Amino acid sequence: MTEQKENIAVIGAGSWGTALALVLADNGHQVQLWMRNKKQLKEINEQQTNHKYLPDIKLPENIKGFVSLEESLKGTDTAIIAVPTKAIRETLRQIIKIIHIPFTFVHVSKGVEPDTLKRISEMIEEEVPDHLLNAVVVLSGPSHAEEVSLRHPTTVTVSSKHMKAAEQVQDLFMNQHFRVYTNPDLVGVEIGGALKNVIALAAGISDGLGYGDNAKAALITRGLAEITRLGTKMGANPLTFSGLAGIGDLIVTCTSVHSRNWKAGNMLGKGCKLEEVLDNMGMVVEGVRTTKAAYQLAQKYQINMPLTEALYHVLFNGMEPKQAVDQLMMRLRKNEMEDLVDILSEQMEQK
Repeated sequence: MTEQKENIAVIGAGSWGTALALVLADNGHQVQLWMRNKKQLKEINEQQTNHKYLPDIKLPENIKGFVSLEESLKGTDTAIIAVPTKAIRETLRQIIKIIHIPFTFVHVSKGVEPDTLKRISEMIEEEVPDHLLNAVVVLSGPSHAEEVSLRHPTTVTVSSKHMKAAEQVQDLFMNQHFRVYTNPDLVGVEIGGALKNVIALAAGISDGLGYGDNAKAALITRGLAEITRLGTKMGANPLTFSGLAGIGDLIVTCTSVHSRNWKAGNMLGKGCKLEEVLDNMGMVVEGVRTTKAAYQLAQKYQINMPLTEALYHVLFNGMEPKQAVDQLMMRLRKNEMEDLVDILSEQMEQK
């Protein structure tokens, strides 16, 4: 682990951006945290709290807030991008007007862009010119901000096309509370992190309908099969989905009271309409946009993803959640091992 202390920009002061800023500050780095809200800025800089997103958490003094994007990036060459997926392109377009040296961009959001079907690392590569881009690194895994901010033990994964950059990011974040692994499978890490939000919405719907643990276990298991099937088709290593960015993140997001995707699904299962759910959440529910993207990816790659398809119809076509569950249960019978055979066949074709 490196002992060198750095100035690091964290772009986005929601719950996850603030929690990661705290980890970096615990490691002795000077964190320059960017936000839009001046009231939030005043609270962070004067009271060292961010009550809306992380109630009762005291922030270290080496976290300083900025509403000026230029000031937050001054003296840094690493930017942690912690804004919602839908805001990433516009944020990057502002950043590239300011910076003059190559940056390492560490994205910590989890989603896929509908219609373009781009992963976040691909969005960053499209928006940032080569001469301003040192590397793109993704940080993912089972990690609720609420628990990270309490310094509860957490493990995550970082990945990049440039593994030296991933190892440098590993060193920035690693401490006794926050363990960081590396994984060279960038596609798998991003797809696992994005699509687990889709399955978490479905798990929340199931709980909202009162279906219990049997149904949730089935959703998680069959959801993992769908994620693995699609990810492998896109070039990922199927073993990634057995790790932190796959089953680890899937379990925590489908079962935790902290999961905003589970909460949103739970409200849908109890009869709320999507617009009402999103209005009441107060924070971005990444799984909604990602469901649309996952549905489009399934069509593009001609992959069978019945859970994703059912959720798509619930979210965007007005299907009742109970009707979607009934249709899933009445699908044609099949052998569970067919998924494994399909994945192995896909691997052989790639070789």
